[in-house]
Amino acid sequence: MLLNLFNEMRAAKVPVSVRELLDLHDALKHHVVFADMDEFYFLARAILVKDERHFDKFDRAFAAYFKGLENLDQHIEALIPEEWLRKEFERSLSEEERARIESLGGLDKLIEEFKKRLEEQKEKHAGGNKWIGTGGTSPFGSGGFNPEGIRVGDAGKRQGKAVKVWDQREYKNLDDQVELGTRNIKVALRRLRKFAREGAADEFDLGGTIDHTAKDGGLLNIQMRPERRNTVKLLLLFDIGGSMDAHVKVCEELFSACKTEFKHMEYFYFHNCVYESVWKNNLRRTSERYSTFDLLHKYGADYKVVFVGDAAMAPYEITQPGGSVEHWNDEAGYVWIRRFMEKYKKLIWINPYPKHSWDYTASTGLIRELINDQMYPLTLQGLEDGMKFLSK
Repeated sequence: MLLNLFNEMRAAKVPVSVRELLDLHDALKHHVVFADMDEFYFLARAILVKDERHFDKFDRAFAAYFKGLENLDQHIEALIPEEWLRKEFERSLSEEERARIESLGGLDKLIEEFKKRLEEQKEKHAGGNKWIGTGGTSPFGSGGFNPEGIRVGDAGKRQGKAVKVWDQREYKNLDDQVELGTRNIKVALRRLRKFAREGAADEFDLGGTIDHTAKDGGLLNIQMRPERRNTVKLLLLFDIGGSMDAHVKVCEELFSACKTEFKHMEYFYFHNCVYESVWKNNLRRTSERYSTFDLLHKYGADYKVVFVGDAAMAPYEITQPGGSVEHWNDEAGYVWIRRFMEKYKKLIWINPYPKHSWDYTASTGLIRELINDQMYPLTLQGLEDGMKFLSK
């Protein structure tokens, strides 16, 4: 029954096995879900997908398999006798609408007049678009005064002169790609994990409670333990130069994913290249700044450092004192990057531009040389490679 769905999954590179397909058949056989597309979607995903990094592929394959079901109602309606449809239509009319239809000669005459005006619209046109043409007798649009009868569609303020308006409303689906992007980034970031239980014992320990209760002869002995947390410490520095405007969305996704994944995380902003000060609020970057020396002293060498930026600037912004385009910097940018490299052994640079374009900018080559070529593209594979380096 679901062989075509299985083939779609294979075509979409979802690693699904025949055993999992049989498990899905068995679940349907035992009525785990019934006549509910959403429930079937979650059931199929739970059985067929073993790693959440394949959720997007599953969604595409699932949509391809069930494409066309949204038009199923139209095919069913085509099989319904015309008399039934007429009765259903009449039931939907109010008493006032029925009276107006009768005053115009009845439903049959009304439909016949509607068909006639549709033909007129094709043959005769008195200027303007279809909402205006044929001398004010167009059946399109509900905004005019003439003709009485049936009108199709909406083109402005309604005058209430039509007996019935047939208007198909189209709504745009909400964009869910932001969450999908954030989720995939979280998957990539999970390479950088080191769990430990530290701090106050505020989490219920089920296993410990069972063990101690058994040792105490069945007398309940509740045990608590510290919460299990990711102990990796992360220091994020974001470039907010003008050339980064095109990458704000994906940087927001990365920032959101990092805040979720890492309990010990600090972030700062810089412009093009890091100099003697950084900031945390872009609206107050001229009045509330943090000394980069203080940052180097405050956050220990156990922090993992991630720069996020396109490394695209004039070379003198890196190599020369006073190279900054916003202020006079007493020390060149490369001096500060070397200080970061001396303090933090695990430092990478995430670049939102594709890797093949890095050679086009001289400044990108300078940055890569300064950080020992630990620059990675802002892609899922690039993030996985970067997290792999940081976790060594």
